[in-house]
Amino acid sequence: MADLGKVLIGLGLLLVVVGALVVLAGRAHLPIGRLPGDIVYRGKNTTVHFPLATSLLISVVLSVVLYAITRWRR
Repeated sequence: MADLGKVLIGLGLLLVVVGALVVLAGRAHLPIGRLPGDIVYRGKNTTVHFPLATSLLISVVLSVVLYAITRWRR
């Protein structure tokens, strides 16, 4: 059970860091979620937002970071 507790604490700290980064990105007026290629549909009573370009950008950045980490650990 001690290992599970450590994993949960690690995930909690990771969520705090990611949350802080999102808040800082919002304050820095970065266009995350408003990139060209993000799909937004505004109807009369609904708004649908699909951040396609933002998702691809985040995926590429995370892939490069994780690749660099695994190469560094060898």
